[in-house]
Amino acid sequence: MNPVSARLLNQQLICPQFSSPHEVVSWMGAMQAQDYRMMRWAVGMRTKRPSAKAFARDYDSGKIIRTHLLRTTWQLVAAEDYAWMLSLCRRKALGGLRGWMHANGVDISPEEEAWISGIFADVVSGRNDVLKEDLARALAERDIRMDDHRLSYHIRLAELSGLLCSGVLHPQKRTLALTAERIPSFAPLPREEALALLARKYFRSHSPATLQDFVWWSGLNISDCRKAIASLDKELDTVRWKGETYYIHCDSRTRGFRQGRVHLLPAYDEYLIGYKSRHVVLHPDHRHHAHDNSGTFWNVMLQDGRVVGNWSDAGSKTTVSLFHPDSAPDPDALQSELLRFDRFK
Repeated sequence: MNPVSARLLNQQLICPQFSSPHEVVSWMGAMQAQDYRMMRWAVGMRTKRPSAKAFARDYDSGKIIRTHLLRTTWQLVAAEDYAWMLSLCRRKALGGLRGWMHANGVDISPEEEAWISGIFADVVSGRNDVLKEDLARALAERDIRMDDHRLSYHIRLAELSGLLCSGVLHPQKRTLALTAERIPSFAPLPREEALALLARKYFRSHSPATLQDFVWWSGLNISDCRKAIASLDKELDTVRWKGETYYIHCDSRTRGFRQGRVHLLPAYDEYLIGYKSRHVVLHPDHRHHAHDNSGTFWNVMLQDGRVVGNWSDAGSKTTVSLFHPDSAPDPDALQSELLRFDRFK
């Protein structure tokens, strides 16, 4: 098994199978969307023909939703996956959020939450482009004063309750909309089915991956993750690689790798953040160039699937820096990727 090439294939980074951004997000299950601008490239680069306009169409139409789900952080999910995924993740996500609130000395009672959520519902109703500043203004008009930190927690609580989700795409700021007006109603899934579906989506798109990878990515407890893996039964094969057990889904690809490819991965991309076993593609000596211990990730460059440098986009110019001179990519391959990113912008 070559885990590097398999991850490139199943993450749609080489030989992509999908034409639309919505199809990519649905395949991936949930995609980290911490960086509001670069999340577009993370999805677009996994389509057959990367297009910022195509991403905007799927996002603006509500086919792609950005909200807080797994690991109590930003995710992109397909609209049809939103309801069951929120139901599955809500309890754990709320626990994490309440923990952060307590650590920061913020206490929001159920009564206050219901009161503020009611105001949010009135302000956002009939719109899909409400900014955080609009909510702050509406509260001030009602003589309700709160700092930005507390307002952010109220918005997060409204997301996890299912009241608010992402609105239309804004160049730099997120917008909000009422979930009931943005996403069609989908039938709920029993918890066991939801667990199995989450595992299926993860291992199809992230294979090969370990149990600990799935625990990290999902944010669920290890017993639920073991149940989810067991429920897939014959859908998963296991392989041993360098002393660890990896799962490969039957729908995953393991052949089709072509050498000489360069990728400009955005910060927080699933290719790194979707695993605990990042050492498969990132040498431990270079870990501090890709992310720090507090969870901040940076743009990285791949050479044949392995992290070899960083890159940055200053708008009119894209620059790259290598960890080591010996890892210099083929100039033509690098230029091809630079042009692909430039056309996407």
